[in-house]
Amino acid sequence: MRRLVCALGAATVILSGTVRTVEAPGTPGTAAASDPADGFTIEDERITESSGLAASRAHPGVYWTHNDSDDGPYVYAVDGRTGRTVATVTLAGVAPRDVEAISVGPGGVHVGDIGDNFGGRWTEVWIHRFAEPEELGDRTVEATRHTVRYADGPRDAESLAVHPVTGRVYIVSKEKGGGALYAGPEELSASGTNVFTRVAEIDLWATDAAFSPDGTRLAVRGYFGGTLYAWEDGRPRELGPLTVPVQRQGESVAFTPDGRTLLYGTEGERGAVQPMPLADEFLPESARREDRSGDGGEGGDGKATGRDDTAAGGTDGSESGGTVGLGLVLAVGAVLFLVLRRSGRRSGRPGGGTG
Repeated sequence: MRRLVCALGAATVILSGTVRTVEAPGTPGTAAASDPADGFTIEDERITESSGLAASRAHPGVYWTHNDSDDGPYVYAVDGRTGRTVATVTLAGVAPRDVEAISVGPGGVHVGDIGDNFGGRWTEVWIHRFAEPEELGDRTVEATRHTVRYADGPRDAESLAVHPVTGRVYIVSKEKGGGALYAGPEELSASGTNVFTRVAEIDLWATDAAFSPDGTRLAVRGYFGGTLYAWEDGRPRELGPLTVPVQRQGESVAFTPDGRTLLYGTEGERGAVQPMPLADEFLPESARREDRSGDGGEGGDGKATGRDDTAAGGTDGSESGGTVGLGLVLAVGAVLFLVLRRSGRRSGRPGGGTG
């Protein structure tokens, strides 16, 4: 599975010729932590399968990530201005099976060992949680282990999102025909089993999800597309499709601390984390209020919504944040879907992620 996705992703880049994404204002490496991100490249040679990404709440400008599998119980803090690792956290006593996601909430950093390459072989999966360190540096920590089961049976998942206000944990299942959003208990238990319940359908083959810092938006991404939702009364309301940059194997998504930009990450050596600014109704409500109070009631400039403009009827790709070869990307995505559908089987191995 991983080789097929990577090959098609690489073919898309080659065939589309020039691929552009809209860049946020600023000069790489010099932007303040509160400014829209310019994106960065993960420089740590140990991080070759970055499968999750989450902005630190304690250290602005720092992003937590981890490898997919076969790496050990390590979580890395990466400086979003330089791409360099500033801390490596080792989770004591943890033997990862298929770590696929990471999210930071009021309760700390949540690491999701939630992958299942066989689509339902594991009867339970785990979330490991630890408090963000006050000072960044290499250390070993005791993580709290939360056992997870799904109310409707085992399934594969790569998307974990912790609501930044309530602290409730959500998982999006990964299914070719579209997955679902599962809600955990109001508070996770460290002593019993935490049953996650299906609360909404997600029409996407999801590889990651993230809440905006104010909790009013939920972004879900896949290999070749994404969807943005408004978060209302504990449920998602679809706002529209997101433009996802062409990447080798798109695995992660995170909001910047100001909520105005989505960062998309990929597996591979020196993985690029690419920005897509948001605007108009795609902006979190806190950012929209700031814009209304600062410019006489008009929110955003309408130039970069971060949405898929072929679906939303936007302007040219240089303004909308779309890619030049968007049509080709969709075609390759269709080929991928047909190949997978015909194959009728899943690839993978115990303990190894499909990505």
